[in-house]
Amino acid sequence: MKQTSKRSVFPFTAIVGQEEMKLALLLNVIDPRIGGVMIMGDRGTGKSTTIRALADLLPEIDVVAGDPYNSSPNDPDLQSKEVRERIDQGEVLNIGKCQVPMVDLPLGATEDRLCGTIDIEKALSEGIRAFEPGLLAKANRGLLYVDEVNLLDDHLVDVLLDSAASGWNTVEREGISVRHPARFVLIGSGNPEEGELRPQLLDRFGMNVEVRTVRDPELRVQVVDQRTAFDNDPENFNANFKDNQIILQTRIIQAQKQLSKVIIEEDLRIRISALCGELDVDGLRGDIVINRAARALTAFEGRTEVNDDDVARVVASCLRHRLRKDPLEQVGSGDRVIKVFCEVFERGKPNDLSAFELVLNN
Repeated sequence: MKQTSKRSVFPFTAIVGQEEMKLALLLNVIDPRIGGVMIMGDRGTGKSTTIRALADLLPEIDVVAGDPYNSSPNDPDLQSKEVRERIDQGEVLNIGKCQVPMVDLPLGATEDRLCGTIDIEKALSEGIRAFEPGLLAKANRGLLYVDEVNLLDDHLVDVLLDSAASGWNTVEREGISVRHPARFVLIGSGNPEEGELRPQLLDRFGMNVEVRTVRDPELRVQVVDQRTAFDNDPENFNANFKDNQIILQTRIIQAQKQLSKVIIEEDLRIRISALCGELDVDGLRGDIVINRAARALTAFEGRTEVNDDDVARVVASCLRHRLRKDPLEQVGSGDRVIKVFCEVFERGKPNDLSAFELVLNN
């Protein structure tokens, strides 16, 4: 009997706590235009485990067989130039399926490794445009994960963010230019003790999540027990969460289809912009991201109209990294966002943050 070589991945639905991080990742999968997630927090808080679990959770996608960019068979915006030319010539494409790509960007990666390289010698001698795709090509229609992104060279972060925003990667050298689709969800993680990301770069991430070490003894024991059970018998552990995984995967697929039907009334959009103005947020990126994240959350819950609670649950992660820092202020940026939200939306401040969290099993 043929043995499977697929490595066991800790199931997303088995991860204990870190609700804000899980919510931000799910919303970006539902609507990649939100702009990615920056996860900052302590070491050993499950950042990498959660991200890999998300990639394993996602359903397979249709791709053009043999295409290095994971081109979509039917969406021109997600097709390489070569695939579009083949379609224009009337060629019938072979269609295959693949797991949503999950690409890790190592800290020591060069710009050529990230963007791809052009073989100049071959181009000049043979007249052939020989392009070696990079990590951005492999990440198209998937997830691109950068651990310790705050330690990555700023110019590489710029390239990543530009590609994530435009959905395209362009490589130019010696008068030769290659352009290919590079639409992916950019996920960065880091420990603030090892250095901060420049505000100009941090602002370009759609959402920012802060994760903390679990302090409750019972929850800590639960996390340890879960991990031990998985390490001892991954196959059986995953089997126990199979139904939950399928249910969540189905909700994601339905939310992606539902997204275009979700509306935000004008009054709510005005209050969102009033909140950003009250917090003195530069630019309009904050307004746009809140609108998109709230719509994605509404779709995830199977509704078609955004309400105040939807905004409440995403507002801190959409704005905390866009606030101007006051070194004398004692209140954290996330708490400041929630305080002003309650004032603008005329709500009493909650005793806890439960109103601002998503319970995945509701």
